[in-house]
Amino acid sequence: AMFADGSAGSVDVGSLWRRDRSARCEAKSCQTGPIATAEAAVQAGRKREAGVQTEQGCPGLPAPGSLQEGPTDAAHLLSFLQRVEDTVIKELSKNCRSHAFDGFEVNWTDQSETVLCLHTLSYPEAQHRKLQVTGVSWNATGAVIACSYGRLDDGDWSTEKSYVCTWNLDRRGLNPQRPDLVVDAPSSVMCLAFHPSKPSLIAGGLFSGEVVVWDTSRTEDPLISRTGMTDDTHTDPVYQQVNWLPDGKHRNHFHLLSTSTDGKILVWREERDGRLVLAEGFALVAQQIPRSIRLRKPAWGEAAVGVTSLSFSHFDPRVFVVGVEGGFALKCSTAAGTEAPLRPGCSLPLRAPAELAFSPHGGPVYSVSCSPFHRQVLGKHRASEMFFLSRNLFLSCGTDGHVHLHSMLQAQPLVSVQLSKNYLFCVRWSPVRPLVFAAASGEGKDTCLCFKGEVQLFDFEKSAQKAALSIKQAPGESPVYCLEFNIKQPQLLAAGDATGAVHVWQLSSDFTEQGPREMKHLEQLASEVTD
Repeated sequence: AMFADGSAGSVDVGSLWRRDRSARCEAKSCQTGPIATAEAAVQAGRKREAGVQTEQGCPGLPAPGSLQEGPTDAAHLLSFLQRVEDTVIKELSKNCRSHAFDGFEVNWTDQSETVLCLHTLSYPEAQHRKLQVTGVSWNATGAVIACSYGRLDDGDWSTEKSYVCTWNLDRRGLNPQRPDLVVDAPSSVMCLAFHPSKPSLIAGGLFSGEVVVWDTSRTEDPLISRTGMTDDTHTDPVYQQVNWLPDGKHRNHFHLLSTSTDGKILVWREERDGRLVLAEGFALVAQQIPRSIRLRKPAWGEAAVGVTSLSFSHFDPRVFVVGVEGGFALKCSTAAGTEAPLRPGCSLPLRAPAELAFSPHGGPVYSVSCSPFHRQVLGKHRASEMFFLSRNLFLSCGTDGHVHLHSMLQAQPLVSVQLSKNYLFCVRWSPVRPLVFAAASGEGKDTCLCFKGEVQLFDFEKSAQKAALSIKQAPGESPVYCLEFNIKQPQLLAAGDATGAVHVWQLSSDFTEQGPREMKHLEQLASEVTD
């Protein structure tokens, strides 16, 4: 056989590369070259102190390029100060007694020379139902405005539902036709008022005679308080007025006041269960209205006198003025003790508050506004008397188109101005200009009941007989029913009209900046009180 199994010894082949490397003990690595480092600093070589002098060579002043602490001659300076001390004190005392800059305040806002319409706010659903704006109110921050919707030209009893809408004018992306909040009301809302310190609370007076309170921070169910329909509730619509009144017994607590054409002025307090209950009340009854010998005897019977408007004095919380359907304005007091002779019905006896009847308008008084201005003067008797007079002023307007400037100290008006040939629905005193007020009008002919709605701005400093500016607001022949100044932003004036729109006007600086002698002019008007 050519092939056979066999075994042979093993063969070993050594690695010459490993052996040579081990012999040389080579080590390989990666390394950058050496990095050089150094420390360096910058320092000016020389220092020099320098000064700036407007005039060289003046005695007693340091020369340029030198520093000097304190006066060169302390004794000379002391002698100078002692020599002029009496003169300086005399001039400072004279400035303290001066009234040259009374009423002057620095205005940090941008100046505007024209009156501009910043926003035209509306709720399309209310406009579709032809509802009118019956009231407007600014909240405590001045950023949010609310309006109420109802009908002021419907003489029949109505159960029509309505709305209260709010807009935050500081909100980015404001949509003037989409309110931030819409509150459904069971009856037409005839008036409303924001709480003076709680920005989310709104009180409203309804056509049904109820008074309600909403909390706009509760978007799901904002209604928190209501009077309900009880024997104490108004029997006529709460047309013009709901007011928040400070509670004299509890700090930061408020009551609600409502007025109605049923002749009642009612004050409500809130119970824990959300009910508004009667705390006290007043009634205007014809036979208890005081009559001035200068006024013709009105043909009043033994009936209640319908209240159309009310304004409290800013200086005496007990004093207020009301306007009535008979064309009179009446000075009233919450301190009245005489009981009103009304038929029993209320849970509390009602008092007769009227103290003085003022000269009548030619028709119902729709609005009154007490002056928020006075000057706190100490010293001479004459100055104190002028201060007393100026804080007793108020404005009234009505269907005769006249605005009366009254003092609470006499029956006859100090000034009577015809601003319109027809109705004036609202008048408001400016919060920053003592001689400026605004009025809402609807002009036209009684025979066809057609009106031209205007916002009229009046300035006694410019004229005592005609408006300084008339702004056409509503299209066509729609009247302007209500207006309110913004106390936090006094350049803003809101006005609501019969078309269902609220216009926010930015007033020019002419109507927002008080002149240095404006209060003196107002006091001169007030001093025209006759004996």
